[in-house]
Amino acid sequence: MTDNTITVTLTQIAKMIDHSLLHPTMTDSAILAGLQICKESNVATACVKPYLIPLAKKELAGSDVKVCPVIGFPHGNSTTEIKVAEAIAATEAGGAEIDMVINIGKALGGDWDYVSHEIDVINRAVVSRGAILKVIFENDYLQSDEIIQLCKICTSLGVAFVKTSTGYGFVKQNDGSYNYLGATVKDLKLMREHSGPSVQVKAAGGVRTLDDLLHVMSLGVTRIGATATTAILDAAKARGIGEEPVTVSFKPMVEQAGGY
Repeated sequence: MTDNTITVTLTQIAKMIDHSLLHPTMTDSAILAGLQICKESNVATACVKPYLIPLAKKELAGSDVKVCPVIGFPHGNSTTEIKVAEAIAATEAGGAEIDMVINIGKALGGDWDYVSHEIDVINRAVVSRGAILKVIFENDYLQSDEIIQLCKICTSLGVAFVKTSTGYGFVKQNDGSYNYLGATVKDLKLMREHSGPSVQVKAAGGVRTLDDLLHVMSLGVTRIGATATTAILDAAKARGIGEEPVTVSFKPMVEQAGGY
């Protein structure tokens, strides 16, 4: 949008959020606190590691917050057979939405038959068990043409979502440090443009404020991964966003180039 305004409700904002509980250092007590945030905030899902599905299902009982396990996370390097088994186990344990990581090396090598087959068999396994699939690209490692090709594959296979990043796809910088951009405006526009109308877009990594959320929503993004859920929703309330639709302005995210 050119005028940087959008009309929203608080529930719409909350249901944009997959609250991320994926950091490897999180203890069970930290997970329990995070699941309480999910329940109180009425987010879309709690995004959890596979071993946490039973705990998440128990703690979220009585709410409409879904459990969203990750598979092949965060680097996508498991065999296709193991990813399928992990996806089946995750759905049967109560996962309603599955976030899987593609084989990034195969995408970079242009082995699109491998990439397509893997996404297809995982999607079939998930959908046949009543869940949906989100496919994580890890855009920091990819060039625009590779992102476009992945969007085309996911559209042809009928996956529910394409997703920018894991939040853990760190790229070595010129100074030897590791960092990542995550969801960039450039890549989100690219993904929305080249994905079919039935494929939703999830932005993950770098969407940390209410302004960021509103901006990506204006680009056609329908879900974000976030750890700053409480801060985002508190900011929304402070800005006068409630259960009745209200038009608010937002500060645009800085345009950054994706890739490495």
